Amino acid sequence: MNKHINATPETGKEFYLNFHQKGKIVMLNLLKFKSKADYTNLESIKPQKDISGKEAYKLYTDNTLLEHNKLGSKILFYGASNNFLIGPESEKWDAVLLVEHQSVQTFMKFAESKIYLNNVGHRTAGLEDSRLLPTTEIKNYT
Repeated sequence: MNKHINATPETGKEFYLNFHQKGKIVMLNLLKFKSKADYTNLESIKPQKDISGKEAYKLYTDNTLLEHNKLGSKILFYGASNNFLIGPESEKWDAVLLVEHQSVQTFMKFAESKIYLNNVGHRTAGLEDSRLLPTTEIKNYT
């Protein structure tokens, strides 16, 4: 089973091309945490004691929240999850996160910021698997 933690150059380019003129985007994050965070090759940010993947991800979000807010992005929802009501039984997610960004450019500014780059290791250490789905609002949906 393939794990998905980071975007590839190809998916990043496709994301930019498909969404760069669409205004606000909401990123749907499906998150599966490691039972124990893995800080291999991340010694400079490794906590003093072992922590769970969920705790490592919380360090990432706690340390980057102000940068999100500064750029006009915001967390719309963060909640626990488990089994799909409709969907494959083989996929189980620990949490769902919805983050609104004013634009693709805002998202890119965040992803290139020093705050993000100094803390993304906590995200990497904590996640077993993830999905990131950019979405845009459909106007006048009725």
